[in-house]
Amino acid sequence: MKFGLIKERKTPPDRRVVFSPSELLEVKEQFPNAEIKVEASDIRVFSDSEYIENGFEISENVEDCDVLIGVKEVPVDALIPNKKYFFFSHTIKKQAYNRNLLKACVDKNIELYDHETIVNENNTRLIGFGRYAGIVGAYNGIRSFGLKFDIFNLPKAETLTNQQALITQLKKPFLPPIKIVLSGKGKVALGAKEMLDGMKMKEVSVEDFLSKTYTYPVFTMIDIQDYNIHKEGLAFDKKDFYTNPQNYNSNFERFTEVADIFIAGHFYGNGAPIILSREMLASPKNKIKVVADISCDINGPIASTLRASTIAEPNYGYLPSEHKEVDMYHPSAIVVMAVDNLPCELPKDASEGFGEMFLQHVIPAFFNDDANGILARAKITGDGKLTPRFAYLQSYLDGNQ
Repeated sequence: MKFGLIKERKTPPDRRVVFSPSELLEVKEQFPNAEIKVEASDIRVFSDSEYIENGFEISENVEDCDVLIGVKEVPVDALIPNKKYFFFSHTIKKQAYNRNLLKACVDKNIELYDHETIVNENNTRLIGFGRYAGIVGAYNGIRSFGLKFDIFNLPKAETLTNQQALITQLKKPFLPPIKIVLSGKGKVALGAKEMLDGMKMKEVSVEDFLSKTYTYPVFTMIDIQDYNIHKEGLAFDKKDFYTNPQNYNSNFERFTEVADIFIAGHFYGNGAPIILSREMLASPKNKIKVVADISCDINGPIASTLRASTIAEPNYGYLPSEHKEVDMYHPSAIVVMAVDNLPCELPKDASEGFGEMFLQHVIPAFFNDDANGILARAKITGDGKLTPRFAYLQSYLDGNQ
């Protein structure tokens, strides 16, 4: 089996890679029969010379590889027919802008494996960049607060080397006694929590967060039962919420009335209630000054997320009274940080963490006859058609949806 580490070709450039040079050495150590080639790249966070120094072949041509591994979408004209590909295809939610990519994979007889579809038998995702989105998102949220009120000016995350460098920066400014509410309990939220813990910010209970005043910065971490209530006043039931989300309303406004920064690290399911509404943001009781929307669902559960922002320009202002974008320094503006590719700001850490997961969960499947069904569950296309697990994409593929 010959694996090829492909060059990232999407614009804007993405410096991440699935395997660092040291992790490729680990692949060879665990699986001596694995052949590996690295496609030449001038943007990758690890240079070609670093791979060469570790004994790996660098080439402009990877057509002799069986399995091609990348991060972002591969342009249609760069797809090599009859190969196995791993990358984030952004097709499984029927994203209109990538329908042609999925069609090309079918037409070119490609076996497409999306990093998002690599799951265990319980359908739990096994690999991803979520933790790093949380790490950078929390940093950016606090940085945005400092910029808005001109009390400190932290460097951009992309200019720093690793997570520890970000934490070191966060420890420098003297923060006023702000309150931060962090939503979610998954990898994204836990990544954000690592940063708040790293800077020694005190975590408090939901009850204390809502009722007490502090002379130092604090945060609380909330899950769905903390910001949703049943419409009929029944006790919150998590299983029922997932089954019948239409029976619930958000009561997040109790957090808007005491929090200064909202770090949104939750997963938002279809049909779930809006979390932070226009009405909450426009209320005279609203105290939120910065929304760091790591989840970044446009026109979704966070009303202030009017669009995704960019690494180059991570912040914009939201004017609640008119529900429109304004300059972030407008006196009545809430700052929105909604970068949708946050892990790109920490490419070295993100690549190394991703590679560890890919080696643990995916590479063994090629040498144990897919004993745990990893590849079978993850495969979207094969033999010139959709696999049964992803047959629901047929109407989308045909252009009818």
